[in-house]
Amino acid sequence: MATTVATSIIRPDLRGNPRNGVPSTIFALLLWACLAIVCVFLFFTLAIIVQKGIARFDADLVTQQPSKIRPDSSGVASALYGTLWVCALTAFIALPLGIAAAVYLEEYADPNTWWNRLIELNIQNLAAVPTVIYGILTLAFVVRGPISMGGVVLAGAIALALLILPVVIITTREALRAVPREIRDGSLALGATLWQTTWKQTLPSAIPGIATGSILALSRAIGEAAPLILVGATTFVTFNPDGVFSRYTTLPVQIYNLVPQDRQAFRDLAYAAILLLIIVLLAMNAIAIWLRNRYQRRW
Repeated sequence: MATTVATSIIRPDLRGNPRNGVPSTIFALLLWACLAIVCVFLFFTLAIIVQKGIARFDADLVTQQPSKIRPDSSGVASALYGTLWVCALTAFIALPLGIAAAVYLEEYADPNTWWNRLIELNIQNLAAVPTVIYGILTLAFVVRGPISMGGVVLAGAIALALLILPVVIITTREALRAVPREIRDGSLALGATLWQTTWKQTLPSAIPGIATGSILALSRAIGEAAPLILVGATTFVTFNPDGVFSRYTTLPVQIYNLVPQDRQAFRDLAYAAILLLIIVLLAMNAIAIWLRNRYQRRW
């Protein structure tokens, strides 16, 4: 009897009060209603894009250059190649820096020191900064200012690398935290140094999470237009970039230029370009999901 009374005092009745269940049910229904409304608008938008863009979704879209004279047969080849160039350079800049910074903060840094706490606070804040701010920063210091390299592929890659760098750091740290502490302790107990433990045990175990976060960060960078417009991604380019110091454009910037056009042929080309960009993003997200499911470990 005493045990029953004590249990009832410590652990309240899990059946809950019926009066408290009504507000919870109403709140859940409101959440589901909001989700349904968002899904309806999303599917409606996707249906319009597919309906109006499927007619121009052909080989000319990815092989022909933009043209103001023949919009019916023009394409977005220069924007597609520019997107690939910028994405590759962004990965080359952001991924090594982000992974190295995450390894330092997670494995080496003392969380009790004020400078490490300041770094972590700034990384968390930078992840929420509007994208246009990174474009302004790159414009001031890279495109103009001290470096003055102009609106070239490398400048756009630097802007997007700054944009996704906090995301890469945060996702990499989460992947490193998911590795059990026992693996580190066992390696150190066998005489390995901290660097050997990190390089041969921790990082290989965290690769699935790091790869997934990196691909999702790059897919976010591919869809950005605002920072690239600020750093000089010209809206009409009829040639493919041939180097890091070449003029360029990207798919989001090209779409931004095509949508306001008066002729319907340009708008159809814009819908086809949007459909192409959506397919690229879905492919990258599918690869990230496959990597996570294929290589993740159950500890």
